[in-house]
Amino acid sequence: MIFILLPAYNEEKSFPPLMEKLKHVLEQIGKDFKILVCNDGSTDRTSEMLKEYSIKLPIEVIEHSINRGLGESSRDLFERVVEIGKEGDVIIRMDCDDTHEPKYIPDILAKLEKGYDVVVASRFKKGGGQMGVYGYRALISRAANLFMKLFFPIQGLREYSCGYRGYQFTKLKEAIDLFGNNFIQLKGLGFTCTLEKLVKLKLIGARFGEIPFLHRYDQKQSDSKMVSSVTTLGYLVMTLLYHWPWGGWKKAIRNNHKTWKSSNDIC
Repeated sequence: MIFILLPAYNEEKSFPPLMEKLKHVLEQIGKDFKILVCNDGSTDRTSEMLKEYSIKLPIEVIEHSINRGLGESSRDLFERVVEIGKEGDVIIRMDCDDTHEPKYIPDILAKLEKGYDVVVASRFKKGGGQMGVYGYRALISRAANLFMKLFFPIQGLREYSCGYRGYQFTKLKEAIDLFGNNFIQLKGLGFTCTLEKLVKLKLIGARFGEIPFLHRYDQKQSDSKMVSSVTTLGYLVMTLLYHWPWGGWKKAIRNNHKTWKSSNDIC
């Protein structure tokens, strides 16, 4: 089974092109699939459109009555997929704003089949790039990625901030079983959760890979939800939690993971 996770907030303009492309690509792959959408307190016609698309696509919707942000939407989606999925399933997390082209899904699946636990769609791998991002925003994006690479080095990764990723169900379930609600601990700090998931998976030994990806920001239909100052604060808080004091997350999580592994081996 392929699960597609979509956090959504006011995406009535984005859904028509995205859903048609998703339908085409997933039907071409020929495997069972399910689309999980967290409608995060949308105030436009997102809810109505999801009901319409549910008639022709296997869609399950998690409804937030108010906007809670990407962190809580992601948490609910990942916890839900672990509840209903099983070993051998794969999870693809995408943005809803039509900047993540579904045509890259087969490439992500092919990379996962080679034994990687997490596969990131990368703008920085040869053959990747971005369109519609210029000047100050492009500079900030590059600087943020360099910051993450410096403080959270992960073998096999050049791209840290793109949320377009594939996950092996088994490794994701292991992470959520271990961390529980703290798999995404910094829920209220903007887009920090995008990095936090990578770091938590790294600390339990996940194997990472990338595929080249063209980020189509020029196709973005909805307003940006990212508040740069809040996300920057989140990165700084996460750096402190990870490295300080006396090893921070690195030490505590590795010790807990060893205990978790031992108890599961006994069972």
